[in-house]
Amino acid sequence: MEKNKFKVSSWNEWDPLKHVIVGKADNCHIPPPEPALDAKVPENSDMKGKWGKRPQETIDKGNELLDNFSKMLEDRGIKVDRPTPVDFSLPVSTPDFTTGSQFGCMPPRDVLLTVGSEILEATMSYRCRWFEYLCYRPLLKKYWEDDPNFRHESAPKPRLTDEDYHPDYLSEKIGEQKRLEWAAEKFFVTTEEEPLFDAADVLRFGKDLVVQHGFTTNKKGIEWLRRHYSDHRVHAVNFPGDPYPIHIDATFTPIKPGLILNNPKRRLPDDQRKLFEKNDWEIIDAAPPAHNSPPALCYSSVWLSMNVLILNPKTVCVEKSEVYQAEQLDSLGMEVVEVDLRDAYAFGGGLHCCTADVYREGKCEDYFPNQN
Repeated sequence: MEKNKFKVSSWNEWDPLKHVIVGKADNCHIPPPEPALDAKVPENSDMKGKWGKRPQETIDKGNELLDNFSKMLEDRGIKVDRPTPVDFSLPVSTPDFTTGSQFGCMPPRDVLLTVGSEILEATMSYRCRWFEYLCYRPLLKKYWEDDPNFRHESAPKPRLTDEDYHPDYLSEKIGEQKRLEWAAEKFFVTTEEEPLFDAADVLRFGKDLVVQHGFTTNKKGIEWLRRHYSDHRVHAVNFPGDPYPIHIDATFTPIKPGLILNNPKRRLPDDQRKLFEKNDWEIIDAAPPAHNSPPALCYSSVWLSMNVLILNPKTVCVEKSEVYQAEQLDSLGMEVVEVDLRDAYAFGGGLHCCTADVYREGKCEDYFPNQN
């Protein structure tokens, strides 16, 4: 963009990135138990029973890596903004619930959804993340003042009462097989009491939005998105092979028009593949992760290997230790930019998670003219 030609606009995951938000690890906390969070923590996780501020040395290391990532993007001519952390040690209290601490602001992709000239604040389904949007309000205020076409929207705040969650869902060790059966039946921790969705469950394909139904996004949330984005076509997807279906960007990763990486452990069901097949999109298995386990005190799975950030249709950022994913993308004709970020995973995810689009060049295209 020319100097002083500020603009908010992003229609997909791969057009040339020119302006982005990168999160921070400041004061990040492991939140206390709550219904939605309990369902997310794997049964063998080292976080079971732990909550409070994360060790300062890990926070410092996480911030060092996020700062280095930001500088790399800036060196490539991409404008980078950063959030303003709040005091995450403070409890969250409403007339309906109280929880002992908050989370952090490393993964803006979870909270903010950019579609065209609008940035939408998601409902969020975790009580500890109720006020996380405040970290981004100074930026959104500036965008609104600088771009007369920018629309700042916020989805209706859910009450997050106990009615929003199935009681004692996954509160005991039930085994992965039972979890997979429930995922196949689309029986998740959240109920249909009110619309719930995280922004990281949404992928943008121009006129089409693909939304994962799982732990953090319910059917009412998908319907709310469908009504809100009335000029778009909204498609619900689910991945029965995922025992912890939270956020789509370590499961289904569009790389460029016509090509998607799919987690081989969580393949898109055949009936949901038809939209892509009818429009000549190729869905291929992602390369295996380079690690057998996630880093310490990390919610995410080893499949953050495929949580990549596309800089343009020919260039992709990959975590530097994920050598198999890098090799696959190289073989697909992409320039691979290695980014050291593994020691920041615990604060909220990978390269896609820790960013949120502000501006990508390009316009709204119809990539799926042949609808089911």
